[in-house]
Amino acid sequence: MSWNPSASSLPTSPPRGRAGGFTLIEIMVVVVIIGILVAFAVPNIMDNPEKARLTKARHDLRTIENALAMYKLDNFRYPTTAQGLEALVKRPDTPPEPENWQDGGYLRELPMDPWGHPYKYLGPQDTDGGRVEIVTLGADGRPGGEGADADISSLNLQPDEG
Repeated sequence: MSWNPSASSLPTSPPRGRAGGFTLIEIMVVVVIIGILVAFAVPNIMDNPEKARLTKARHDLRTIENALAMYKLDNFRYPTTAQGLEALVKRPDTPPEPENWQDGGYLRELPMDPWGHPYKYLGPQDTDGGRVEIVTLGADGRPGGEGADADISSLNLQPDEG
């Protein structure tokens, strides 16, 4: 039998001492760290539903504005206030009827605002400056209000909102 030098480099049994696993102290430290993280995160999470609703409303207003712009490009005018936002999903049959209404419409369906109310629409003939306006009346569904009840208008959106 010949001597094999690599045989001496084979692993031997593990050193005796501490067994694998975590100590009670290590587990307690992790639990305390998780508790601290939760204490800071919960208040932020609780504030987010209202922020999310406002963000959705702004996004919806921008989406509707874009659909109205496409409608105007095709038909050379915006829908009237009487035709409303419904003109984006169903071809209006009241005058002035659109000349080049896009098959399938400009939106698949009209979104509801985050509080479950329909968006309000004013055509250019009913606004100052001849611009269209889309409005959500906020959580209470009534004009005016503050905080979550405040109205949000497409005319008041900042370029980086929505």
